[in-house]
Amino acid sequence: MNKAAASKGKVQAPPKVTQAAIHAQKEAEKKAQEEEDRIRAAQAQKIEVPTAEIEENMNRLDLDALQARNVDEAIKALSSSGGVDAIDKHPEKRLKSAYTTFEETRLPQLKIDHPTFRLSQLRQILKKEWQKSPENPLNQRSLHMT
Repeated sequence: MNKAAASKGKVQAPPKVTQAAIHAQKEAEKKAQEEEDRIRAAQAQKIEVPTAEIEENMNRLDLDALQARNVDEAIKALSSSGGVDAIDKHPEKRLKSAYTTFEETRLPQLKIDHPTFRLSQLRQILKKEWQKSPENPLNQRSLHMT
């Protein structure tokens, strides 16, 4: 009975592990870690381009393209290109006269709005308004383009 009681109290010792077994286990863990790192790196290198976000190349679009097979057709196509004739090609020729009419109509109103201002100050305000005015021929060209 002593032997049975003594064997029950003994805890079995784990089997001995040799240096070679420890080294083999570390090598296996190292290889598994390297494989996992390699897989993560491969996944990080993959670039997924969402096809819905790719925009069309604006340089390749053929908007209102004029086609001409010879010189005569090219001259005709370039000279009469639809609504381009309606736009004034030299608005600066009318600039001075348009400004004087704008000044004649707007200056009395500015004098009423700002009675204490000098004439030079009124002309500064007038010039700022002229830059934004639709009566300015230079602004009319940009209005037609939009």
